[in-house]
Amino acid sequence: MGFRMDAVGVVVADLQKSIAFYGRLGCTFEGDQSLGHVVTDLGGLRFSLVTEEMLRTLGWDVDQDAPRTGCTLGVRCDTPAEVDELYSWLDEDGFGFRAPMDAPWGQRLATVQDPDGTHIDLYAPRA
Repeated sequence: MGFRMDAVGVVVADLQKSIAFYGRLGCTFEGDQSLGHVVTDLGGLRFSLVTEEMLRTLGWDVDQDAPRTGCTLGVRCDTPAEVDELYSWLDEDGFGFRAPMDAPWGQRLATVQDPDGTHIDLYAPRA
């Protein structure tokens, strides 16, 4: 077949806040920020941020056409201690959502949320 899924996009209210947040997770975005759309390569998967304002210029009803529910992103850490450290660092600035815990499937797991409420799971194998 001539297609494959190669990108994940998140709709954001404030591009600068979102770039800063995802920058803390290691993302470096490219693109003309004034267009309301930036992208980074995550090693074969592209991750983009697009503003609500940009979508409105395309005629989208942002609340109806670009829902942000049900999407969770993931950041793999090398060790359980790194999950705790990264969560603590982000929680200090109000991004914490679910404190680190030991999940029954063998991972250290925590959840933070970006400035628009998108959940990002932080995880590492426990063994």
